[in-house]
Order: sequence, then structure tokens, then C-alpha cells
Amino acid sequence: MTTIDYSERIPNNVGLGEDRRLKRALEAWQPSFLDWWKQMGPDGLQSNDIYLRTATSVDTRGWAHFDYVKMPDYRWGIFLAEPEAERKIAFGEHASEPAWQEVPGEYRAALRRILVIQGDTEPASVEQQRKLGQTAPSLYDLRNLLQVNVEEGRHLWAMVYLLQAYFGRDGREEAGMLLNRRSGDPDKPRILGAFNEATPDWLSFFMFTYFTDRDGKFQLSSLAESAFDPLARTCRFMLKEEAHHMFVGETGIARIIERSCQVMREHPDKDPRTLGVIDLDLIQKHINFHFSVTLDLFGAEISTNAANGFSIGLKGRFQEERIADNHRLVDDSYPVLHPDDTRVVERHVPALNALNERLRDDFIADVERGISRWNKIIGSYGHEHRLSLPHRGFNRRIGLFADVNVSPAGDIIDESVWQSMEDGWLPSEADRSYVQSLMVEPVLTPGQFAHWIAPPARGINHQPLDFEYVRFD
Repeated sequence: MTTIDYSERIPNNVGLGEDRRLKRALEAWQPSFLDWWKQMGPDGLQSNDIYLRTATSVDTRGWAHFDYVKMPDYRWGIFLAEPEAERKIAFGEHASEPAWQEVPGEYRAALRRILVIQGDTEPASVEQQRKLGQTAPSLYDLRNLLQVNVEEGRHLWAMVYLLQAYFGRDGREEAGMLLNRRSGDPDKPRILGAFNEATPDWLSFFMFTYFTDRDGKFQLSSLAESAFDPLARTCRFMLKEEAHHMFVGETGIARIIERSCQVMREHPDKDPRTLGVIDLDLIQKHINFHFSVTLDLFGAEISTNAANGFSIGLKGRFQEERIADNHRLVDDSYPVLHPDDTRVVERHVPALNALNERLRDDFIADVERGISRWNKIIGSYGHEHRLSLPHRGFNRRIGLFADVNVSPAGDIIDESVWQSMEDGWLPSEADRSYVQSLMVEPVLTPGQFAHWIAPPARGINHQPLDFEYVRFD
């Protein structure tokens, strides 16, 4: 079904009205979701009219409609991409068999865990970002933040649908727990560490949407290869929405760089911090932090869980069908970097066990392209400074590098050197305080932007930059 049925209490294109048991279960969960949204969603903005896009179709052409809506009235729903006729499994032990429409009994626990972890990230990011509206640099940026938030809410609905549709009572219990955990809560934290970090300012938000939402792109792309067809179709549509989130991050950082370069050109002999903009060294520190934290989300470099997930067909590789191999990996190897006493060395390990690292490599290559675009902006202003990614072993908490101190250049160093250099590589308390000092009051006049960020090249949905993206009475 390409068109989404908005006559139902829960918009969907999965024929929800034909499954009375599932419909009742989801309608029973819906009030709890709305309560969570009102408590933990964007603070102080629940009654404003926001210019948001809402999915109207899963077709690739004209799939969204833009209009004003109050966020509690947003039509969160269940949208799956169109099914592929006679789709076959593309990898693992079941390669070439028909894709599954139900979960094989022996794989239920593993698949449920995948859905819970993915589902837990969606409300977590909303919770992390709920205070940012109070310091928005423009109505354009505020609207983009809120669009990201409502779509993360819809992605939660996507995972909850799969849990409740295919896992019965266990799925209903897991769906309830997704609303009970809280980002950063010491007693009931979110599952993954990066989703318990604070997002205290807009520079952090743009970094999060550039790096961490990009992890989401690669995780969802791997799940879009799944032998379990409802999951594959769910993730294919989620990727369509996720693309905007990464756009917000990349262009947000680009606009900060643009503004800083403008001011540095006008005042070449002054410290950018005395001029109220974010210096390039500070941007580099934030890149170092968010990149390293996001790398941990891919898991350990060598993982039997990843190998098992691939072999049984639950999670493939990024763009699996474009890879020129036998898609089983039984006798293949893959290079993985290891810390070895005083240096980092490359060793080949069984490819099945290195699937996390391969996905991490795909992510890094994608991130590098954005870094190159940012450096072109810097170069266009005549500056020699260039941004870069730190070594993949830098500041890691999971995997082979978790117990090793690695410099951004990739050198293994002792603890004393790390302690002496940490504030030069990662945002210090003084750095964070400076950034937050720039973001004290929101800029809510249409067409105006905070001093520390340049306007975008164009508005949303062909609207002008001075469009009233968020209405304040």
C-alpha cells in the first residue's frame, strides 16, 4: 500500500484496521507515548504551530506534505516501504531463499534484541535535545530541530509496531520499557552510552545529527537488508526521513564554519572568541569528541554477535547486494587495526567476525566526505587551517582500543601524556562554557539569525528565509 490511511486513529499503510488485536494493543500504547512526549519532548513548545512535514505516501515521488501543526497533534504512524515482489534473502546461510514474513522461532530472541536497541535510540535523542528550543539561533533552525524530534518519535513507533505485531506479550512489555527509560538517568538509563550524553548546545546538536544520526543511517541500511521483510521495509522508509537529519547536521556545522571564517577575515588579528564566534580549533575538538563517541556505537571490532546476525540473515552489510562476493563470508578475511604494545598494527581476521568494523569503515568514508566539504569552505576564505578526523582508536570506550590511550594522530601514549593533552583534544569545561555563553537567548524574529551562525542558502520547502517557521502568539 503506497498511500497512508489517515482515517485511522493511528495512520498506517499496513492494514492495521484488519488486525483488531494489534490495533487494540497499539491504541492502548498510544496514550503512554503522548504522555511521554508531553513530559520529555521539546520543552515549552507543545502549543506552538510548527511548519512540519508529514508523510502522506511511501512512494519516492511527493511523499510528504508540509503544513502547520501543533506537535501533540502530529500524526505519528506506521509506514513501511512498498514490498518487493518475490524478494529473496541476499546473504548468510539462507541466501536465495524467500524473505521471511514471520520471525523464525529460533531467531526471535536475537531479532527482538535488535528492535529494542534500535527503538531505544529514538526517544533517547528527543530527551537529549528537549531544552535546545530555549536557545534556538533562528526560527529556521528551531523548525529543523522539531522536525528531527517528531521523526525520531515516528521511528519509535516503527519499532514498537514490529515488537507488538510479531512478539506478542514480550513485545508489548518491551514497548512499555522504551517509554520508561530516560537519557542520562542513573537508575534507568538508555541502553547505548552515546544516548546518555548531554546535548547542551546547538554546536553539539549539529554534531550529533551529523555523526550520530549517520550511525543511524548505516545501522538502518544494514537492517534494510534483513531477511525479515517487515523490518527491511520499515528501515527503508526510515532512511528517507533520516536523510534530513544528517542534512541538518552537515549544513548547521557548515554555517557555523562560514560565519567564523567571515568574522576572521574581517578581523584577522583578533581571537575569534572575543568576536562572539566559534573558532575552528573548538570545532575540531567537537569533531574529535562526537566522532569517537559515535564509533563506539558500532560495537566491538571483533564480534561473534555480528557474525551470528549476518549468518542467520538478521542484519546484512551496507548496500549488501552491491558487494562483489558470495555474501556468505565463510572463508573470507578482513583487515582490523589492533593496538600492539606501543603501536597500532593491522591484522586480518575472519570477515564474519569483523562485520562491525566493516560497517565502521563505511561510516568513516562517508563522514570524510562531509569533512572535505567543510574544508572547502575554510579554503574559500584563504585559511590554511583544515579539519580532520582523529584516529579511530582515539577516546574509545568499547572494543580493542577501550583500555588504550591513543592520540588523534594514532600514537599510543601513556596516561600522563593523555591527561596533559586531553583539554587540547576534547572540549574542556571552559570550551563548553564559552559555547553556551553564545547561546543564552533564542532568536525568534523571522529571517534573523544568531551572530555565531550564517543563514542557510535557502529555506525549507521553497519557503523564504524570513518565513514564520514557528508561530509564537
